[in-house]
Amino acid sequence: MKYAPFPLVSISGSPYERGLQYGKAVPARIAHSARHYRGELDKLGMSPAAQAALIKEFADQIQGFDPGHAEEMRGIAEGAGCDFDDVALINARTEVIAKARLLARMGNVDPAEGECTAALVMPARSATGRLIHAHNWDWDPDACDSTIVLRVTLETGLVFLTLVEAGGLARHGFNSAGIGLTGNYLSSDRDYTQSGVPLSSVRRAVLCQEHVAIAMQLIAATPKACSSNMIVSQAGWVIDFECAPDESFTLLPQDGILTHSNHFMSEVALGKLREDGLKNAVDTYYRAWRVRELLEACGPRIAVADVRRALGDDWATPYSVCRPPRGTLTGGRSATVATLVLDTAGGTMDIAVMPSFGQSFTRYGLAGDAHPID
Repeated sequence: MKYAPFPLVSISGSPYERGLQYGKAVPARIAHSARHYRGELDKLGMSPAAQAALIKEFADQIQGFDPGHAEEMRGIAEGAGCDFDDVALINARTEVIAKARLLARMGNVDPAEGECTAALVMPARSATGRLIHAHNWDWDPDACDSTIVLRVTLETGLVFLTLVEAGGLARHGFNSAGIGLTGNYLSSDRDYTQSGVPLSSVRRAVLCQEHVAIAMQLIAATPKACSSNMIVSQAGWVIDFECAPDESFTLLPQDGILTHSNHFMSEVALGKLREDGLKNAVDTYYRAWRVRELLEACGPRIAVADVRRALGDDWATPYSVCRPPRGTLTGGRSATVATLVLDTAGGTMDIAVMPSFGQSFTRYGLAGDAHPID
């Protein structure tokens, strides 16, 4: 089965103007996103009033963090003909659903069974001499029908591309300053002990930066409600932030390679907090290891094709690096929705949709072009 590429949406202007263009471009996909996450809240028995209160908590966090983000979200809602709360829910879906599970007194607050595997190859190990920043995004396969590639031209002239669920501010991507960003889920005993800025807003802020130092500060220092792993790169520099809500821990590439899945790997982090995600995702331990082993076996120079193959690995399927659609321990569904390979120096992002059915990549460029390359 071959899946259609994600649509490319280009927006520009002021925050509200961008949002209006965004909402008008993909109203059906935004409605699909909102319907899906509203359904998750309904399953938890949350009343409309309780949903509104929980969504407002995180919408207020976005407003306080960057009013421009909230203004763009208002434009999205207006353009798509939906409620602002629906757009806020899409942008805080990780935080809202997990906190809703906590309020419902469920034993497991994680909204999904672990997600994502990252693979980065430094220029010294890359066959092209350029950084390879790649990622498997694992999530509910339903997201295939709501995901887009969003191209944003800011008023400063900076341009960025992000793979994101429609209505969202950002997830994975890179910008014209050469900053790349990918993220994946972590869980610790500090989660939801405080409120904080939703991850989508933090990621959007990172992609709006021209210097990696400011991007790093935003990731490391912004208060969050839950744990998360974020990897940021620029000009061959790579750093991995394992973020707890109130503290961040760093990892650097080893022998020119960095891999990460869904558990804390920093020894400093593990000495200070409790890893809390393994009741859902024990395969996280071998996914990061497996990708590193496959890349190391390629020798001193690693090609983009080698990274693609590693992220397409089906060892131990369906609990594999490249995950076919399957049920989860929390009663949901999970799959590798997309594999993406960033070439921040070349200004392109290659994306394969549902790669367990075959890696067929489309190349998206900062110039606003998109074409199949396989």
